[in-house]
Amino acid sequence: MSMKHQIALTLINGVGALIAKKLLLHFGSAEAVFSATQKELLNIDGIGKKTAEAIVNTNALELAAQELAFIEKHQIQVLFYDDENYPKRLKNCYDAPLLLYYKGNVDLNKTRIVSIVGTRNATAYGKMLCKQLIEVLKPYDVLISSGLAHGVDAAAHKESVLANVPTVGVLGHGLDRIYPAAHRELAAKMLKNGGLLTEFLPGTNPDRENFPKRNRIIAGMADVTIVVEASIKGGALITAEIANSYNRDVYAFPGRVNDEFSEGCNFLIKTNRAGLINHPKDLVYYLGWDDELSIKKKPLQVQLPLDLNKDERAVCEALLSSALAVDDLFVTTNIPQSKLAIILLTLEMRGTIVTLPGKLYKLA
Repeated sequence: MSMKHQIALTLINGVGALIAKKLLLHFGSAEAVFSATQKELLNIDGIGKKTAEAIVNTNALELAAQELAFIEKHQIQVLFYDDENYPKRLKNCYDAPLLLYYKGNVDLNKTRIVSIVGTRNATAYGKMLCKQLIEVLKPYDVLISSGLAHGVDAAAHKESVLANVPTVGVLGHGLDRIYPAAHRELAAKMLKNGGLLTEFLPGTNPDRENFPKRNRIIAGMADVTIVVEASIKGGALITAEIANSYNRDVYAFPGRVNDEFSEGCNFLIKTNRAGLINHPKDLVYYLGWDDELSIKKKPLQVQLPLDLNKDERAVCEALLSSALAVDDLFVTTNIPQSKLAIILLTLEMRGTIVTLPGKLYKLA
């Protein structure tokens, strides 16, 4: 599929990711979308006259050609929705971006990805928690994602760099700049073991409305989102809400009741929007990662039940080597998620599999 056509598909006025995915499903490729007639477009459910005219009359291909020159010159990776390197966790989110721009050298589909978010006005307490969190998570081969903003984001990235833990900054602007500018040096270090990721074209300014969009990528690409410190109206709470909507784990560190930047964390915990962690080691326990490691260390001699059907056996065989989340089982077995959910429930009711903390499944 032509990269120029893929980029162009994101540049058509009035065509967002949901409509673009519908077009791709119907026509099979981005090139075919641009070759379609207005009549063909109008035959698609949900495509009205205004949208069809916008597609037929767009100059998006010319704009995409200009962007492509910059992208190739600066060795930016373009990750289209169907690219095998596109973050698979994010892909399972209904509003996932059609296309991502990436500079870096780390796998965006690592086994364990943790997002760390919080206030831009991090206190010494918040920075200490980031340091402790990275130290505890390092043995588990994690990728740390955050937003490269001042405060908790920067602390999470800096501690990751110091500990040689890969870290990715998700940006609310194009890859032709770094915002805030004070983090240019930090961003350069992150590119050596990690990277920078955005859905925005080069040349896109760090406008206010871009950051909530950025937050859905931070939440969607990770297994779990950790809120370190946050005010009641902070962007971190938006990220936590998005993670909850994706059915992802959210945890928060509590703080003193009169601290402004613990107010958001306490609210999340109080309203059951986040689990409480008093120490970073709590997170490892809740996610069942120690259990996973012990499973991998012990040779498994499991006799699967004889009465399994084809799909049930595929799920059980996928769980022979390690505990897996639903997203991983979906990728491994290629069973539709609606059907997979029923299979998992059936196997759990039979006692063939059990659920671990962190929404992981393993053989009983």
